[in-house]
Amino acid sequence: MTNVQRGVFSVLILMVATAMAHATTPSTGIMVDCSKGQSLNQTLAKLDKNTPITVSVKGTCTEYVQVIGFQGLTVKGLSGATLVQPSTSAGNLFNAVLYIESSTSVLVTGLNVQADVTTVSAIGIGHGSSDVRLRYLTVTGGTEGIIVFENSQASIAYVNGQSPGYTTLGIYDSSDVHLEHSQFTAASGAGWNVGIALGASHVTMYATTICNMQVGIGGYDTSIVDIVNFNTYFSTGGSTDVNILNSAGTSFNGVQIDGGGSLNVGSARLVINKPGQTWAGTTGGVLLSDNASMNASNGNLVITSSNSQGVMAMDNAHATLTGATITGGAHGGLVAVNLSSIDVSAGTTVSTIGGNAVDLFCDSTSWVTGSSNIAGVPTAQCTNLLTTETVPLP
Repeated sequence: MTNVQRGVFSVLILMVATAMAHATTPSTGIMVDCSKGQSLNQTLAKLDKNTPITVSVKGTCTEYVQVIGFQGLTVKGLSGATLVQPSTSAGNLFNAVLYIESSTSVLVTGLNVQADVTTVSAIGIGHGSSDVRLRYLTVTGGTEGIIVFENSQASIAYVNGQSPGYTTLGIYDSSDVHLEHSQFTAASGAGWNVGIALGASHVTMYATTICNMQVGIGGYDTSIVDIVNFNTYFSTGGSTDVNILNSAGTSFNGVQIDGGGSLNVGSARLVINKPGQTWAGTTGGVLLSDNASMNASNGNLVITSSNSQGVMAMDNAHATLTGATITGGAHGGLVAVNLSSIDVSAGTTVSTIGGNAVDLFCDSTSWVTGSSNIAGVPTAQCTNLLTTETVPLP
């Protein structure tokens, strides 16, 4: 072999090796610049769904983006990156401006997502998706700002959800969400809004503020709401409170649980300020109905200045409070009616139920127990009021 032949052969070997390296080395990132007419959805459609990759986004993308069947995808918005609902129809099947289906280990961060309030959700996560992480997003509008459904799992942190058609976060169909460091706000003059709506599902949450919703948290059909301080994803530095605020006077209930669901206030505080309507009825801080239950422990339930009731249990619902604070309400503090019960349990601190129009109220079929565990002398209109937690036992 001549020197020339050897040189050509070496070049060929180098070219083959380079080509093989490019073919076998997974791509680590790609840029989509929508301000230059590029399409995020078209780019995703060309990717290997089983190879982890980061897609960075610039500009405003006016399109429906579908993430279906991906594993290990990161969609990263650069400064000002926005997904906007197009004017074209979303189609006959479920869709969202950003729709994630049958996917695992997907991270979406740094985007603004915008939708109208009548046709589609802003972000949809469904069909058994898991380990979907939403981070540092602003989500505006949508019939539901974020919807998690069909046995899916998501972690949501540092999300600003605002002005939804119905709810900023809907969780349905045996789905599970971890929520932290976020804020959900209703639009001024909006219709019926729920901050977090659950159907047969579960949310674990802390360090979140919900403002001016008709219902702050609504849990229906055996749903479970856990107010718990956790550090699975981020450090828990700073306030861990879940705040439900009503500066606009639009609140009917801070939390509403029915259909056998439960509210568990554990290692983070649930603080509800000025809930309910002045005409009272069943509006107020916490409404439990139809076999629902609440366990509020560690002094972490605080309801102040309710326009209506504080905690109301009705229709075979039950609540246990330890060290709770329910003060300054315009109507009832603790209200139990229609075969329901509220127990004020002994703990390291006594509960403060005072300064309400009536602190303790029950009808003839219901019970309030443990009044000796309440500080001061609460006012009472309750036929079945026990100082201890049970009647005398043998």
